[in-house]
Amino acid sequence: MPLITSSYHAKGLFKSGHFSTIYSAKLRPIPTVIQERKRLELSDGDFIDIDWSFSEKKTTKVAVLLHGLEGNAQRVYIKAQAKLLNKNGWDVAAMNHRGCSGEENRLYLSYNSGRTEDLEELIAHLLKNYDYSAISLIGFSLGGNVLLKYLGEREAVPEIIKNGVAISTPLYLRGALEQLIKPENMVYSKTFINDLRRKYKRKMTYFPNAMNAEELKKIQNLLDFDNYYTAKAHGFQDAYDYYTKSSSLQYLPNIKVPVLILNAQNDSFLSPECYPIEIAKNSENIYLESPKHGGHVGFHVSNKVYYSEKRTLEFIDE
Repeated sequence: MPLITSSYHAKGLFKSGHFSTIYSAKLRPIPTVIQERKRLELSDGDFIDIDWSFSEKKTTKVAVLLHGLEGNAQRVYIKAQAKLLNKNGWDVAAMNHRGCSGEENRLYLSYNSGRTEDLEELIAHLLKNYDYSAISLIGFSLGGNVLLKYLGEREAVPEIIKNGVAISTPLYLRGALEQLIKPENMVYSKTFINDLRRKYKRKMTYFPNAMNAEELKKIQNLLDFDNYYTAKAHGFQDAYDYYTKSSSLQYLPNIKVPVLILNAQNDSFLSPECYPIEIAKNSENIYLESPKHGGHVGFHVSNKVYYSEKRTLEFIDE
């Protein structure tokens, strides 16, 4: 019965989900982490960029970090987690999803909440070219859904993958979409759609037969974007077909390695389905921790180290 009673309790303004979310994304100082970028050429002719940072001492352990929607491997939550891991004997391979590393990807398709093929290729690359004995997967928001789906949709994953941590993860994509388009979440949804529209506009110049200005005008919210781009580019019938097939919730019972899901109860991005209590109760591998506070990737303790970062290190070191 891996339901975990959380020891995290926010203080002061950080008891507010919105305050902790916005502060953590926009106001928390970005820690200094030395990153080395290496490009991984993919089998379909595209690429992803991996931002590496290394343990202060020789190690055989590596953590793969996956960022959220329209993020990148320089975001504060990635660098803060990487810094703590590097200090505690872990190398870090922080993966930038296609088109998120500052350079447009080459193909019409890009990344989405359920696309696990790029993670699979990165893991294969690690197995072939490095001498690690343990890999841990750590995902934030969209990246958490990707890693959970990766672990659960396959009959088996490489034995070198020992565990995973999914933080502030929308396990049920339709529910998360319906949450994000609520009026109280307008500041977040507007930020996301503005970023995605700009990306669509840039990409449109490279793929004029598949994308056009008339379609761009129709993209006014996240559902529109998923209907006009995500679904079409990645082989789904429409946005709801994409949400149904890409949600990690349905794959959780199949996961065969220990996984921690850390979702705050006051995360305004998440619907009730994103707290899989019954699945965790009946699973040997799904550990669900749902503290009262934390917002979306906002588990503040101090600017130097967040609860989620310490909890992640603790879990993967077990």
